[in-house]
Amino acid sequence: MAGSLTARTDTARDRAGARSRRRRLLVLAALGAALLVMAALSIAYGAHPVPLGSVWRALTQPTGSEDDIIVRSLRGPRTLIGVLAGIALGVGGALMQGHTRNPIADPGLLGVNQGAAFAIVVGVVVFEVTGLHGFIWFGFAGALVAAVVVFLLGAVGGRGSTPVTLALAGAAVSALLYGLISAVVLADRQGMEAYRFWHVGSIAGRDFTVAGQIAPFVVVGLLLALANTPGLNTLALGDDMATALGRDVRRTRVLGVLAITLLVGAAVSACGPIAFVGLIVPHVARALAGPDYRWLVPFAGLIGAVLVLAADVLGRLVSGDRLEVGIMLAVVGAPVFIHLVRRKGLARI
Repeated sequence: MAGSLTARTDTARDRAGARSRRRRLLVLAALGAALLVMAALSIAYGAHPVPLGSVWRALTQPTGSEDDIIVRSLRGPRTLIGVLAGIALGVGGALMQGHTRNPIADPGLLGVNQGAAFAIVVGVVVFEVTGLHGFIWFGFAGALVAAVVVFLLGAVGGRGSTPVTLALAGAAVSALLYGLISAVVLADRQGMEAYRFWHVGSIAGRDFTVAGQIAPFVVVGLLLALANTPGLNTLALGDDMATALGRDVRRTRVLGVLAITLLVGAAVSACGPIAFVGLIVPHVARALAGPDYRWLVPFAGLIGAVLVLAADVLGRLVSGDRLEVGIMLAVVGAPVFIHLVRRKGLARI
């Protein structure tokens, strides 16, 4: 009798798991379709609308027409960079909130944003870098160094980094770098102009070369993020429990920090600090996918890409392409995040 009851319970559990997987796959497919729609709108819509048929011809059989130039030189790179940045920031935010167990953490908590900004300002003032392509390498190097310093400071004491020490070290390093940036830009007009141009957060004015520069880092970061998901599920139980279950907590955290640095460093160096994506997206992904990071990470990537493209297209609708995506996300993201915080079920990690 007991064996029959156990078998029925296992069968019911298997069926529930299968239904949950099917639902998640359907939602993933819907998000993929939404991303394709937003990408098409991003390429087709602007001051000079391009019919979808002309978009397809420009991508497959370009003839050098005005529509071809708009699609291949302006909106195509802009859309691709928006997708890469959205995926990177969404996944980076999910990992950051998971590793710090902080529902209001965003990728900038590791000092990545301020590290990239400081390196770009130094590149302009000291090394006279003027082009966006040079900004990217300085920005990525600064983001990487800042994240390493935060992780090392968080691990001081020999016990390894913890969610609390990572957050405190990140806040301290970010504050220090912000002060240094202010000192440099106030003393140098060229540095101030470069900082203002980069800090607004934009995916416009970039070409396919920029996308090619950041794409390898985003791909490697995504692979590391997916490899980090089983360990992150275990860390959600607490460091002591994860250790008792045989998980190497330090290795898991190093892998996560490296993934966050590659993803967010690439996005921030190319586009500037685009606000709210890494903060809001993990909450929405958690509501749709549940707490399992093996599902949450791909959900967060797709939602992040859709959100960035949607904000960019909305900015064109509202202002005729005068409002950058960073501004639109700040305007739209603040009330959305307040709504999410008020719904306590979404605010828990």
